[in-house]
Amino acid sequence: MIGFERKGEGAIIRLDQPERMNALSEPMVEALDAAVDAAVASGARAILLTGSGRAFCAGGTLSEPLPDDAGRILETHINPLLLKLADLPIPLIAAVNGPAIGAGASIALAADMILMSRSAFLSYAFAQVGLAPDGGASWLLPRTLGWHRAMGLMMTGDRIDAEQAVTWGLAWKAVDPEGLSGEAEALLERLSTGPTLAYAAVRRTARAALDLGFAQALDLEREAQADAGRTADFKEGAAAFLARRPAQFIGR
Repeated sequence: MIGFERKGEGAIIRLDQPERMNALSEPMVEALDAAVDAAVASGARAILLTGSGRAFCAGGTLSEPLPDDAGRILETHINPLLLKLADLPIPLIAAVNGPAIGAGASIALAADMILMSRSAFLSYAFAQVGLAPDGGASWLLPRTLGWHRAMGLMMTGDRIDAEQAVTWGLAWKAVDPEGLSGEAEALLERLSTGPTLAYAAVRRTARAALDLGFAQALDLEREAQADAGRTADFKEGAAAFLARRPAQFIGR
């Protein structure tokens, strides 16, 4: 259901129910939540999230009988997972290997950097089955795309391919399908051997700034910089810069 492996200083988490296009059942979300905890507990300094088979994630499952409360799984499973991903102390990469639909597309958007196969697409097709957006899409999409593009995607459910996702700022890079795994693992290695505490500060300050005024954001940057300046990685980074050599960061 969920694959987990350590890769150097990083961890790879794989949605692994290809026969169901990696759809987000309650057990799948529970296993994914546990894998994220396992990655952090194991000392991983970055996480790569991807899918098995031809899909990244087909979103939530629909089956008969329909639930009386379609929002319950959000309260009990999806929302806690999204909050956990938002608060991660390490970088999160999504390698979107195929269709990412509904909540699956939302989980991809929760990553810090998204690599997309040129054969993949994102679709926020909630309204097309009579549902509201979830998985944080209503918050993330307008802040990423602006109001009108976000409304267009959520109201039409239109597919956005890899090239358009990069152009619009939804993805970091579009990659040929056969090169996605190698490109994603190279990025995982780069981030997992980088200045981990500085990356944590990037995540924390940037996310907080989405809801702060400018003066408050400056105050938060000042606090974060004081903390960063006390790390071993800052001392190493400065020494490497002055010696004109590559830095050897240890994540502390």
